[in-house]
Order: sequence, then structure tokens, then C-alpha cells
Amino acid sequence: MSKADEEARRRAERAQKVGLERYQLIREAADPELTTRQRGRLVRALAESTREGPFGEPMLISRGTIDRWIRDWREGGFEALVPHPRNVTPRTPEQVLNLAAALKREKPERTAAQIVRILRSTSGWSPSARTLIRHFDRLELNTRPEGQAPRAFGRFEAARPNDLWTGDALHGPKIAGRKTFLFAFIDDHSRLVVGHRWGYFEDTVRLAAALRPALAARGVPQMIYFDNGSAMVDAAVKRAAARLSIKIAHSAPGRPEGRGKIERWFGEVRRQFLVEIAGDGETSGTKVTSLTELNRLFTAWVETAYHQRIHSETGQTPLQRWMAGCADAPFPTPTPAALTEAFKWSERRQVRKTSTVQLFSNFYEVDPSLIGRTVELVFDPFDLNMVEVRWNGRPQGMAIPQTITRNAHPKAKPETPAAPEAASTGIDCLRLLETSHDRQVATGINYAALIDPRQQASDQASGHDVDEEQPGDDAP
Repeated sequence: MSKADEEARRRAERAQKVGLERYQLIREAADPELTTRQRGRLVRALAESTREGPFGEPMLISRGTIDRWIRDWREGGFEALVPHPRNVTPRTPEQVLNLAAALKREKPERTAAQIVRILRSTSGWSPSARTLIRHFDRLELNTRPEGQAPRAFGRFEAARPNDLWTGDALHGPKIAGRKTFLFAFIDDHSRLVVGHRWGYFEDTVRLAAALRPALAARGVPQMIYFDNGSAMVDAAVKRAAARLSIKIAHSAPGRPEGRGKIERWFGEVRRQFLVEIAGDGETSGTKVTSLTELNRLFTAWVETAYHQRIHSETGQTPLQRWMAGCADAPFPTPTPAALTEAFKWSERRQVRKTSTVQLFSNFYEVDPSLIGRTVELVFDPFDLNMVEVRWNGRPQGMAIPQTITRNAHPKAKPETPAAPEAASTGIDCLRLLETSHDRQVATGINYAALIDPRQQASDQASGHDVDEEQPGDDAP
């Protein structure tokens, strides 16, 4: 892939990230069930607050822009929120940015405005303070101002079930010689564990394995709250949320406020469930030999112990509080087709002059009318033989495999269980050979036993005695 193609791919990925950020911003205000007055209050509140942009920069978005994004989303869906890539060349010389970073490292207390004045006095020109702030953020050179008071947080609880789910991962014991990880989602209002799954990897595939059954069984939440783990910020998770109209929120790095409920529940998992599991090398507790058995035991503990015990804060069991919240109307669950589409993965590639695209060392043939265009390849991460082609959100048929060297996405690691150890027969082969050798040394060597039986029979037929040395054997 050429440098220009790589740059185009990065710009397309940035555009997708901007589109997801716009969608998360307008999702609540775009709800068709809101009245005009309710929507107006939400839009005004959004326009009056400064937000963190998709790349960490502070943003203040006007009301007109928010209204335009809502109209675009209603008319064209998610793709209408994705900005068209533009050809942008950097205007700030690299040596100027390097000098600005050196001035910041020299005295971290210097502000961007001070560095602008220093650059103008020494070099005669400087980029804007906003440009320097973005540059310092990328290099993680910005520090917290001295004397700033910490922010105070009050107690929070969602008003009803499925308003907010919180997801996180827990490091577990070693099973069959491999470390395990638990992905779990808890409903903020009822404290019900809506989805969970133990796996051998802390990745997006295992997160989806916990989230997908939860959505099918409990319905679609308004929002899911994550931390900033690599699995939680993966593009596949954001794509699934966008397709199901779920808002994704992340806690700020180093500020875990808001995830207290699931962290307390993880404490119960350690004290009440994991304490009963006998890890590798332990003799007391329940011996678990496979991941399947661990998930089965954990499901039994969640459903019969945790969900049936009265919660100290709500005064109800999690299951009772959940059922009371959805007694008026059950939450609608997504169709199997919608779930399948949401949890597919996608990559953007430019179609070559040979009407082919490359995806993870695989080559596929696509419609010749797409030559030179950047298309979206949609696929199941565990099956790269079936790849759908889309352009501008419209289906363009299936990609025809030409050369397949990889059948699954590099991140789609299967959880193949470790091969069980073969049962011991109690036979020590080397000791048997040693005993046989000692016996032969003690009784002398039987040369007749070293002769081929067929040669021995031939010698006997000709009148030769195999136990006696024949004259002339050493003659040349």
C-alpha cells in the first residue's frame, strides 16, 4: 500500500470516529418521542457546554450545528454524520512544533499563550495557541493547573432498567494452565447482571460474547458506560452500538468515578465465587478443569445466589427490582438479523485497478465499477471467506475470494481448550531397557541371537555350526 493510500485510510478512520462522536452527542436529542420543547431544552444544554472532541480537544458546538446534525441523521442515518475526507496538508513546520514541545518540557508550567509569545519573539512567527494545545495533548505534555480543587461527585442511580448498563472486565484464576478474564454488564437501576462471560482473552471478541446474549435476552439499553480498556474503545464495539442506537460513554483516564457499582460487584465475585474455586496447584475448593465448566458454575451462582439476595441499597433483590421496572411494558429485543449485522466487523479499503481489494493478506475480486473508490468490507471476524462490499452505505454484492491465506481476523483468537494430559500407564521404558542390558551383561553375550534367523537356518542346512568359528572367515 502506497503512502497516499495509507494516508487516505487513516483519514477515513478519523472520519468514522468523528461520525460516531456526533452520533453519541445527538442520540438523546434526536429521539422522535421527545416534544419540540423537550428537544429544544436538550439542544440548548448541549450548545452551552464545552465537550471533549473525538481527539481530546475541547469543543463548543453551536445550536445550529446540532440541529443540522439531527436533520442529517434523520434523512441519511449514521453515514450522513460522517464528514467527507478532505485533502489537508500540514501548515506548521515540524521544527516549530519540536521547539514548542522543548519549551513546554523545559518548564511544564508555561501555557500555550506564553509559548506563542516566545516563538514570535525568537522566530518571528508562531502557530496559534489552539494548535499548540492540540500538539501538547498528543504528546501528553499538559498538566493539571496548580491549586485546582478536585471535583466532587454525588451518588447516582438510573431512573429505570435499561437506562444505563456498566461494563468492565475482571482478572480471574488460571484454568487449565491459562489465565481467565470475566466480561460483565450490570444494570445501574436494578443491579441485575444482564450479561457475563469468562474467557481466555481480554479482547473485543470476548466482550461481544458477553454483550450479544445480554442484548438478545434483556433488550437494548439507552447507554453503556465503559472504562478506556483496549477492548472497550475498539471500533467494532462502537460500530455495534451505532447500529443498535446505543450511546457509548467512557470514564476519563485515571478517574473511575461512575463504575462503583460494578467494582463492588466484582468484590462480591471474588469473596463469594472465586474463593470457592481451586486454582492450579491448590487442593481446597472446587476443581474446575475447563472454561465451559467455569461459565456453567458462574451462571448458577449469579442466578441462584446473587440475583436472589436482597441488595443493601435498593432493599430488593436485583431480579425483583428488574421485573418491577419492566412490569408496565417489556423491553423490546433486537431481531436476530439486527444483532448479526451489528456485531459484524468492517474495514475500509481502496479498490485497485485490477478490481481487487486486499484484506489481511487475502485478495478479493469486487465489481469493476468500484475501481479507485474506497469501499467498506463487512464480515464475520471468524470467517473471512464471506465478505460483503458496501459503498456509501449501499450494498455492492459479495467479494469473490481470489487468494485466501487467513480465514479469521487477527484479533479473532479461538479459545481452543488445552489438550488433556494422557493417562499414565506406569511403565518406565528406559528402566526396562536398563534391566535388559544388565541381564545380558551378567549372562554373557549370545552371538547366535545376533544372527538373522534366515541366515542361521541356511548355515544349518549346509552343515555349518553357527557356534563355531569357521576357518578362513578372516581370509581376504
